Amino acid sequence: MRNKKLPVPTPAEMRLLQILWDLKEGTVEDVVNAHPEKERPHYKTTQTLLRIMESKGFISHESRGRVFVFKPLASRKAVDQLSVQALVSRNFHGSAAGLLINLLESSAIKKKELDELESYMREYRKRYELGDSE
Repeated sequence: MRNKKLPVPTPAEMRLLQILWDLKEGTVEDVVNAHPEKERPHYKTTQTLLRIMESKGFISHESRGRVFVFKPLASRKAVDQLSVQALVSRNFHGSAAGLLINLLESSAIKKKELDELESYMREYRKRYELGDSE
């Protein structure tokens, strides 16, 4: 299923993916118990959601005795990039610059983070040989 284009995960799917990324693998019970006690979802709801996520290609399972052990197939980086691409397309008419400008204008960024961004942008220019004329 890795060749299938992944959809953007729903917020509930993202929560479960985050848990599976942290655990590396887990049963339905492991996933349920990884939630804070007051926010624990129902076992059957989690089981159903994990099966849906498997059909979408986010995770896989293997049987170990009488339990299914789920593992993430999609990496954090792949899901992050997919989510950002969808956000840029949906909210900024496909403009990555629009997203960056909005980020800079909407919240304070620490000097260290800004320096890191500037450094990354310089490296990006070098890597893709982009000049100032573009």
